[in-house]
Amino acid sequence: MGALGIILIVLAVLVGMVVIIGLWLMGVYNGLVALRQKVRNAWAQIDVQLQRRHDLIPNLVNTVKGYASHEKGTLEAVINARAKATSVTLPADKIKAEGELSSALARLLAVSEAYPDLKANQNFLALQEELGSTENRISFSRQAYNDAVTQINTRIQTFPAVMVAGMLGFKEEPFFEAPPEERKAPKVEF
Repeated sequence: MGALGIILIVLAVLVGMVVIIGLWLMGVYNGLVALRQKVRNAWAQIDVQLQRRHDLIPNLVNTVKGYASHEKGTLEAVINARAKATSVTLPADKIKAEGELSSALARLLAVSEAYPDLKANQNFLALQEELGSTENRISFSRQAYNDAVTQINTRIQTFPAVMVAGMLGFKEEPFFEAPPEERKAPKVEF
């Protein structure tokens, strides 16, 4: 075994190492791509439910408007929050805007408590029921999205993927968190 034999062995070992590293990088990349697609799919599901809510809001506002016309500030807050929520596209901005819309809707529904005729109106009751159903769907979609975000963020932050995730263009995804006012426990007084 001469110098040529040693050079061939060294080359074979180097080629083998490059192939192993390449296969490992390919596996990490493909795994991260699959997780990113899962996050995008989960976000799309949230977006569908948010659009459903956005479509219900004008009908709800118009129904309330007929009974509570002097609650103009509350109605305008809902309309403005909806407009903002439908105009943003980035997930982080959308999450914030949807939190503001949720708060405005909660205030609108609280206003309805002061109007017995409105609470008895069949259109309002149907819209309120539909909105409640949509909010439940949003909640389930938000949970699925947050589960997908947890998976990709964990993968990006753990060894060995952490060594290459940034170089491959992967970054952490934002969670869809409840707005601060929804986190507070309701105050019950007797």
